[in-house]
Amino acid sequence: MNDQKVLVAGAGKSGIAAARLLLALGGQVVLYDSNDRLDREKLKRQFDKNARINILLGELSRPGLVGVELAIISPGIALDAPFVEVLDDAKIPIWGEIQLAYHVSKGRLAAITGTNGKTTTTALTGAILHAWFEEVFVVGNIGIPCTETALQTTDRSVTVAEVSSFQLETIMDYHPNISAILNITPDHLNRHGTMENYIEIKERIAANQTEQDWIVLNYEDIALREFGENGGLKAKVTFFSSRRPLAEGLYLDKSQIIYAHGGKKDVVVDVNQIHLLGRHNYENVMAAAAIAIRMGVPLDVINRVVREFKAVEHRIEFVLERAGVRYYNDSKGTNPDAAIQAIRAMPGPTVLIAGGYDKHSEYDEWIEEFAGKVKYLVLIGQTRDKIAECARAHGFHEIMYAEDMEEAVHVCAAYADAGDSVLLSPACASWGMFDNYEQRGRIFKECVRNL
Repeated sequence: MNDQKVLVAGAGKSGIAAARLLLALGGQVVLYDSNDRLDREKLKRQFDKNARINILLGELSRPGLVGVELAIISPGIALDAPFVEVLDDAKIPIWGEIQLAYHVSKGRLAAITGTNGKTTTTALTGAILHAWFEEVFVVGNIGIPCTETALQTTDRSVTVAEVSSFQLETIMDYHPNISAILNITPDHLNRHGTMENYIEIKERIAANQTEQDWIVLNYEDIALREFGENGGLKAKVTFFSSRRPLAEGLYLDKSQIIYAHGGKKDVVVDVNQIHLLGRHNYENVMAAAAIAIRMGVPLDVINRVVREFKAVEHRIEFVLERAGVRYYNDSKGTNPDAAIQAIRAMPGPTVLIAGGYDKHSEYDEWIEEFAGKVKYLVLIGQTRDKIAECARAHGFHEIMYAEDMEEAVHVCAAYADAGDSVLLSPACASWGMFDNYEQRGRIFKECVRNL
């Protein structure tokens, strides 16, 4: 990248990290954002005083691309954004941030994708690997851009990356030694268009893998089972299942997670001894254990770390108990399938806060899970009318609206009885009312503590 002029599109966290990496490699950077209201001087202060960087805001035109040889696009930017057409017309190659990070990173890489469970699985995998290897980096959608740690990696490093479909759209030769696809259910169809396209993008994680590599797949996901058995994969497949025994792979047998291999059956962990709730989390444990096994971590180390591990923030996170009511923060439940898992994990009757930004999801299967579990539904955000209409069509009528999170929490506290749970699991994205799901979850927890 020495002296190469590169456009970085998107002035958010990932764009800033990518720009810093390019500067460290000796490149010149044009940091571009379509939002012309951003503070140019504030952006410049994110970099060294003499950094070779130019800030470009607003509409992108061909003159602004003079000398640019490569574009790095942040994952939040859709490939049909108007300025991408300008890049295409100028025949400027487009990379994603994970492609850039891969280009300069060293050591072994495990990459984890899927509609739900990515953050928990990535955090758990990272914790297991930290207990066995000296140099471990846990990056990606979990909160640290891949580009932020790329130059710190060495030949001894192990990197675990949480990878989204948005990031997989722009890979070139991205090549994890071990990949994992946890599940694929409808999500982000407002961006990807069709379920078939969404599945194809998720499966790109294995596109550059070889016979020396491994891919971990959920046997109970029909698309992934087909991909593993008939998808023409070069990588060796490890399946996991929470529903049936497997001759080879990891599976749940009553309360025990079993690793079957070469005619042997080893117990990985008893789920009664772990802190994570719900069958979906047992699948996350199996996926993390499978990755760790393929990385060479002994089973006793995996067992110890899994038993010690606690839920990540915003994913069925216990907040507190007040007046006999337990409050849970599942702000990362940004689609109906994730929210289904949270409902299933609740220990008893539940008062549910849901709603948010419309990603063109369908809510029928989620609402069908309410029977016998959800007492009241408190709706916020853009989708509240759409969800309420769907709920009524399924015979659920205990619905209330709230204008903000504080009102929603107060309504829940008023209607919840001792022994109930109050659950924030929106089944929708946070945009519109909140900057991101993290802010939404933290505001929920603050409101709960202020009751």
